Amino acid sequence: MSILVAANFDADEWAAWWPALQAALPGEHLIRGRSEAPAEAIDVALVANPPLGALQGLPRLALIQSLWAGVDKLLADATVPAEVPLARMVDPAMNDAMAETALWAVLGLHRGTFAYAAQQRDRVWRQHPQRRADEIHVAVLGLGQMGRTAAQRLARNGYRVTGWSTRAMAVVEGITTAAGDAALAEVLASAHIVVNLLPLTPATRGIFGASTFAAMPAGASLVNLARGAHVVDTDLLAALDSGHLQHAVLDVFHSEPLPVEHPFWSHPNITVLPHVAAQTDPRSAAVIAARNVQALRQGQPLADRVDRRRGY
Repeated sequence: MSILVAANFDADEWAAWWPALQAALPGEHLIRGRSEAPAEAIDVALVANPPLGALQGLPRLALIQSLWAGVDKLLADATVPAEVPLARMVDPAMNDAMAETALWAVLGLHRGTFAYAAQQRDRVWRQHPQRRADEIHVAVLGLGQMGRTAAQRLARNGYRVTGWSTRAMAVVEGITTAAGDAALAEVLASAHIVVNLLPLTPATRGIFGASTFAAMPAGASLVNLARGAHVVDTDLLAALDSGHLQHAVLDVFHSEPLPVEHPFWSHPNITVLPHVAAQTDPRSAAVIAARNVQALRQGQPLADRVDRRRGY
């Protein structure tokens, strides 16, 4: 049998991923194109933004393993066979990287780093009041692997953290948790900083719009590390321009790369990152993908299988 690696990689990405996958899957026949093996010989697809239709016409396909953490694009692609098990990438190394970015953003907002950077550009010497970490309430929306890791990292650094999820979760050590639509407004109302790590689903698309921003207290800030489609761009700009929101740290956008004419680039109260909050590391991700391939071969349950009804 063969494993198809269907990925929209550039030359540098192939140079990193191909040897990592070969090392993690010794004895497996890896191919990069459909022409390299008969369709009936392909039973596994390792995917990263696969070309449209790349997974069609594979009668023995038994596993689609995403090499990315997010699977919203795969679920939106009608050419991806819905009957084949789909697994997402859950990599502790990525969880740690996301927690580091969340901590950096929260520290920057808490300690005024972004405001001081603007002052430096204008050659302004002005000191701002300094608050303690335990005076800052951070709401982390989304308590999956990344959300839990980020929330706990923030709590260990002294912040008051509340984690919110769309449905009830098990106890997360060190943080307060809440769940469901009824609890969201209360969580937002006391949050100085909101960190978004929700999965993108029909229920969460556009969740950060005018009503959500209005529920946040004056002077609050948003850190979006999940998906650009969670945010209604015009509503965010309006909330920042009115002064209701203080700042937004954005790593993800509706269109990427962010178009050069987009107002986010030049807005004084927006910090733009080029989707780098938690990049997949081929060295660890290849090993995790290989474990699911091995589980399939041995008839064992697959790890991190996506529930298509929920969207993650």
